[in-house]
Amino acid sequence: MTPTTQAFLKTFGDNAKTLSVSDFATLGKDVNCQIQLDGEDIAERHCRLERKEAGFLIRDMRTSFGTFVNDAKIVEALLQEGDIIRIGSQELLFTLEKEQQSSFPLRSRNEVWHEELQVLGNVAKTDFPVLILGPSGTGKDVIASALHENSLRKNGPFMSVNCSALSETLIESELFGHIKGSFTGAINDRKGAFESARGGTLFLDEIGDLSYSLQAKLLRALENGEIRPVGADRNVKTDVRIIAATHQNLSEKIREGAFRSDLYFRLNVVNVTPPALVLRMEDFDELLYSFAKKMKVRFSFNAISRMKKHPWPGNIRELKNLVTRAAALYPRIQIEDYHIEKLLDKSLLSHAESTPANNIPVIKEIEKQMIIKRLAVNKGNQRRTALDLGMPKSTLHDRLKYYNIDLENFKA
Repeated sequence: MTPTTQAFLKTFGDNAKTLSVSDFATLGKDVNCQIQLDGEDIAERHCRLERKEAGFLIRDMRTSFGTFVNDAKIVEALLQEGDIIRIGSQELLFTLEKEQQSSFPLRSRNEVWHEELQVLGNVAKTDFPVLILGPSGTGKDVIASALHENSLRKNGPFMSVNCSALSETLIESELFGHIKGSFTGAINDRKGAFESARGGTLFLDEIGDLSYSLQAKLLRALENGEIRPVGADRNVKTDVRIIAATHQNLSEKIREGAFRSDLYFRLNVVNVTPPALVLRMEDFDELLYSFAKKMKVRFSFNAISRMKKHPWPGNIRELKNLVTRAAALYPRIQIEDYHIEKLLDKSLLSHAESTPANNIPVIKEIEKQMIIKRLAVNKGNQRRTALDLGMPKSTLHDRLKYYNIDLENFKA
């Protein structure tokens, strides 16, 4: 394996800066240290970073103060992406990328949702499982595809399996593959999605519809990193990144005994919840234009105004369907407001019309949950959480007070 040639240490605070480390660096107060740090609880030569074949090793230089990595006192440790090094009162973020905040191609004019999307730029570069929750039609498949395209596995395959579209027998074969003769109709050996996605990403859509027995087999595959094709007598090692999605309330399904809590926690390392279209109407014009351009449909100002009053229970998918329907029913003419009444799908309106178009409390709840998720990942570390969210630490501090979030709940 080719060793990493360079790493970076990012300091925090108003005068934050990024320091590079190539082969080695000594940290401490001594003027001869490659990285000088000030503080009464910092030794003259406090610790040393050195590039090894497996990565960067940090070693405490027998100080009385100690060197800490993620709040654990170390003698030496192999550093991982995102580790927090504490030397006295100084904290430094270890990263292999000079710019810790990675861009993400999906954008939103809704400030809260845009911030969460940009955090996914960092998530994409990891191999952690991602669980995408939320209503149908909000673009969960688009998010999954973007995560793959911006990951280190982007040159590998992206496989999508709809867990609700196949019977239990077929979904097991679809996921794990089968050998010839293992069941009626199995006339040849067949690779499953885990094997077909080797080196890439496997997107499990509608994971909430997976049968309970198959949930156990999927859990074993994720825990052990191996699968067993239907009818086979040996296991096969896997190499995939898992992204799962569902419109169902998994917490409720767990309480009902219909979804395994251990599988939920295995999948829910990072989760993202795209908001309903009615909660991100700032994006409506841009979404409509992109669909209309592709379908070659023109909408009048009054038609667009009428559409903006609709609650869109089917979200972005419903909007796309309306534009497609307009292209089919009224080709080569401008769509007016009186056309919209026929184009709208009103079958779900009884529930959706009770949803206010400007539901500020719901948007605030999205922001609160976004902060809680990052605090949980960072074990209550405010500096790291503020960095992840792309906001000043002072702003995060104000949000914690506003939402009455107790940091002690995340430090265990």
